[in-house]
Amino acid sequence: MSGIGYFGIVVLALLGLVVGSVHGDLRMNYYARSCPNAEKIVQDYVKRHIPNAPGLAATFIRMHFHDCFVRGCDGSVLLNFTASTGNQTEKVVVPNQTLRGFDFIDRVKSLLEAECPGVVSCADVISLVARDSIVTTGGPFWRVPTGRRDGSISNASEALSNIPAPFFNLSALQTSFANKGLDLRELVLLSGAHTIGISICTSFANRLYNFTGVLGTQDPSLDSEYAANLIANKCRTITDNTTIVEMDPGSFRTFDLSYYRLVLKRRGLFQSDAALITSSTTRSYIDQILNGSLENFFAEFARAMEKMGRIEVKTGSQGEIRRNCAVVNS
Repeated sequence: MSGIGYFGIVVLALLGLVVGSVHGDLRMNYYARSCPNAEKIVQDYVKRHIPNAPGLAATFIRMHFHDCFVRGCDGSVLLNFTASTGNQTEKVVVPNQTLRGFDFIDRVKSLLEAECPGVVSCADVISLVARDSIVTTGGPFWRVPTGRRDGSISNASEALSNIPAPFFNLSALQTSFANKGLDLRELVLLSGAHTIGISICTSFANRLYNFTGVLGTQDPSLDSEYAANLIANKCRTITDNTTIVEMDPGSFRTFDLSYYRLVLKRRGLFQSDAALITSSTTRSYIDQILNGSLENFFAEFARAMEKMGRIEVKTGSQGEIRRNCAVVNS
């Protein structure tokens, strides 16, 4: 045999198996044989219930994001504290305290368990529900290859150190995303999800009342007129943790480009939003998005979401398929 020879072919084949085991086990229609109705069950439930609670679309895409940034997309954000583990789970940390919809995920999982016991992972449920919820409310569609398996570890301290914070500057955001294999353009694209959803005042109140650590100081990167409006009509105290504020005022239920227009006007709600115009590179990405069509943005956002959904996934013999999304199998 000429060329690389038999031994070389065997080595290459083995390397191919290794690479395949790491990246190849996520695929479209993964459950086609093991649970052929799985994706339809999820989609039907979402289409039936999300129109009655459209605000959940934003929380599900955020849940998916927070899950993937901690130990990969493995459903660890769903786990409850149990005395047997002795550690607080991701659910308890401040970034996740405002997540909702865990009961919704549980109901979807129950339907799948009734159809195909022990087959569909909770990690895939989050991924599918997030996509289908956004589509149901008029947002972009993206491919969701499936085959993720569920993790058994959920650690509060890991969540705090891995989930990008609303007060991050661009350098911190870039590092956080790069650690997960995402680049600056994907950072700008994924930030576009802030076009829907809400926040509470304490997530950004320091920008209004205590930016430098001295009461009465404001973030100069926040439009002063917008800041005055927030103080007068929304966040009347620095400790207000109940008042709801739209992240994209006037358009917070429509997946569109208005978030980027607000960012350019210095009216992004978080410091992490304002950070996107502190670099000529990220600012140029915003300009490109706004100069293009909504369809182009949807297509780019879709590619970024599919890539995010592959972060550090567990496949094959890794992890487990949880019967109950809130509890590790016994």
